[in-house]
Amino acid sequence: MTLVEAPNKAITDRSAQPSSALSVKNVLFATDFSATSEAALPYATAICRRFRSTLHLAHVLSEASLLMMTGGVDYVSMGTIYEDAHNEAKDKLDQIAAHFETIPHHVYVRHGVVWKNLAEIIEQNEIDLIVVGTHGRTGLGKLLLGSVAEDILRHASCPVLTVGPRVSGRAKLPEFKNQGSDLAPVELELRQILFATNFAKDAPRMAQEAAWLADEFHARLTLMHVMEDYTRLGSKPESIEESLQKLRELIPTKAELQYIPETLLEFGHASERILKAAEEREADMIVLGARAYSEIGSTHLPWSAAHHVIAQAHCPVLTIRE
Repeated sequence: MTLVEAPNKAITDRSAQPSSALSVKNVLFATDFSATSEAALPYATAICRRFRSTLHLAHVLSEASLLMMTGGVDYVSMGTIYEDAHNEAKDKLDQIAAHFETIPHHVYVRHGVVWKNLAEIIEQNEIDLIVVGTHGRTGLGKLLLGSVAEDILRHASCPVLTVGPRVSGRAKLPEFKNQGSDLAPVELELRQILFATNFAKDAPRMAQEAAWLADEFHARLTLMHVMEDYTRLGSKPESIEESLQKLRELIPTKAELQYIPETLLEFGHASERILKAAEEREADMIVLGARAYSEIGSTHLPWSAAHHVIAQAHCPVLTIRE
């Protein structure tokens, strides 16, 4: 069952609204050099071109990865092995960076716990956005997004753009080739943005950020909520109107929007309905809220729906910390 309000129409009077407040000065692209990780690179560079951002490319050599590479060695040899692995990783990052001379950039090769090292880079460089690719595989009934993406989504305080393996159609940017003098000037085009909310306390702020994004790209914006527990709607139909009213109240007023936002109320499993709505609208980006790691219980992941969306979405997913 679906309830839709406010069809997308062009706004003719925009004079009373302030300009966009969207600013992305520093972008972090974290990579493990896998194909799924590298597929996110065009999004990082396209965003940097759009906002004239500085791109920070990072790779972290973990103890586990070094041991897997060597099969286990004595401590005397570890120093040489680390130096070789460090130099190899630095060469790979330099080769990538050599192809986008017009984008200000820095490269980092760190050693140790992945998130600890990334957190230091984020803090030292005031990172505004993290871009990461993920394989999105599932196993043992739990979604596995890859260790790097998992840690970033659990801990990062800034927005994270994840590019999963199912990204396709207009939302999929062409992958870069490591040949030639420069990377093709690929542009990020957003026509449809889907913002899904569970009405968390920070929902107005997240809706505003989604609106600023829609303003920047002159995109259509849909604000969506999924009612998973709707078995008592027959005896309490006012819950539908309450949810619709909450969606209406989230429609931002402090953003210049070319189109009137659409509100969408769905019933069923949250991740499935979000994915379906995104596919029907040919969304170029899904915007979700994410809970901090400290709020996640040991036996239950409140943001498991976000995991499923990220793994299965046909477009990139932007998660914003609640």
